[in-house]
Amino acid sequence: MRVVTASEMYAIDRYTIQQIGMSEESLMENAGQAVARILRERIHPTQRVAVLAGTGNNGGDGFVIARVLKSYGYATDLWLVPPKEKVKGAAKKALEIYENSGYEVKHCIGNEKEFTEQLSHYDVIVDALLGIGVKGILRSPYKEIIDKVNEAERLVVYAIDVPSGIFADGGEVETAIQADATITIQYPKLSAYTFPTADYYGELMVVDIGIPPLSLEKNAGFRKLWSEADVVRTLPTRKRSSHKGTYGKGLVIGGSRNMTGAVTMTAKAALRSGAGLLTMAVPDDIYSVVATHVPEVMYYPCSSINGCFTGEIDFVHLDVDAIAVGPGMGRTAGTKSVVQKVLCQDVPVVLDADALYYWKDYVSIVRERKQATIVTPHPGEMARMINVSIRDLEKDRFAIAKQFAMDYGVYLVLKGPYTIVTTPNGKQYVNTTGNPALAKGGSGDVLTGIILAFMMQHADIQEAISNAVFVHGKAADVLIERGHSPLDVLATDVIEAIPQTLFHLYKKESL
Repeated sequence: MRVVTASEMYAIDRYTIQQIGMSEESLMENAGQAVARILRERIHPTQRVAVLAGTGNNGGDGFVIARVLKSYGYATDLWLVPPKEKVKGAAKKALEIYENSGYEVKHCIGNEKEFTEQLSHYDVIVDALLGIGVKGILRSPYKEIIDKVNEAERLVVYAIDVPSGIFADGGEVETAIQADATITIQYPKLSAYTFPTADYYGELMVVDIGIPPLSLEKNAGFRKLWSEADVVRTLPTRKRSSHKGTYGKGLVIGGSRNMTGAVTMTAKAALRSGAGLLTMAVPDDIYSVVATHVPEVMYYPCSSINGCFTGEIDFVHLDVDAIAVGPGMGRTAGTKSVVQKVLCQDVPVVLDADALYYWKDYVSIVRERKQATIVTPHPGEMARMINVSIRDLEKDRFAIAKQFAMDYGVYLVLKGPYTIVTTPNGKQYVNTTGNPALAKGGSGDVLTGIILAFMMQHADIQEAISNAVFVHGKAADVLIERGHSPLDVLATDVIEAIPQTLFHLYKKESL
């Protein structure tokens, strides 16, 4: 499923109407009918429903929804917020059909007291006030109506397309509908996958209104939700004749005296994710500590000073297919030197954690690399790498991630809720697994290990990364389903949940 901006959605609608020939009225009817079908499945016939409608296409969808619900016997009131004469175009036609069907329109203006009194008697509110057309600060009476809806008790609120008051492309929120569920038209909008706007959506559902795929391809950038079906379709299968060398010889470089756990977790996660052979390069100062924790790997102790890498590492005797570097290394000159040497190797490289600290010192090497470079920052690291605030980064995650990946020719894994994987050509894949249990030290180290292992087993780098991100988040979801709370999950728990997660996915593949 694809994700679009507000301007792209408008362009898609225009193309569908002007070039393909579908009428605006038919699209609005399709939207209202599709939403009403979902509402009929969820609303009990005895519940009282209020549809709150504005003047634009979102309001027009509301007129169709109200008409359909009433025709099926639901106790539904349609409240029109602006004056009737302000309703134009297809929405005006939808309102005429509603009234010609013998149904009454309730008007908010001039009846504010009645509306406020009635609000407490409704069970369900359908928000068709503003949709993706909101611009600037909310004006009266929309702000007051939204505040009243949010303050009302026991209401179940369904927003149409996006919760009224938020920007479709994300950003700060002043006043907006706090929906229990949002029924989005045709394609999800960016604000469903950025914060704080995503918190207003509640459960997200998407309805197809019959827009041909050509309209999307002609008018929108490539942003796709990476689903379980995508994972099952692209997971590698193992042949009976294969051996350990078939599934990659990986190298994990990391660790320091104060952070022996990070590199250990990366290695364990890589092994749990199918890496055939794995070597850990660690400072010789911590070798004896680390070696007791992961007996399945080979070790390459490197010269150290004060428990950290000196910067000397010899790749002549290391036969590897891919490298992950950074977990627990510390921010030292030795780290910078090691990373620079790693980037000169003719194999795919994953840069994580402390390997990103000196990003500006080796971007020229990155740009010249022929093999894939995978960069995996969390928002704080990304903000530092590009000299912006975390707040500004989060306001424009998709555009910034795309620009960065294309500028440097890297695969960017911008971590966080709804992690975005961006390819060097600007295609973006959004992950929807995971939960707040991953907000804990070590989670990123685990992800790095999964990415390393999957890169060595998949033919396509993007599929490998997107599958790794999915599995990482899904393992955390499995833990919550098993009875863990979001507070108690450890990064090592996530590693131990990888087998069950993969078993579930491979079982689906065999069906």
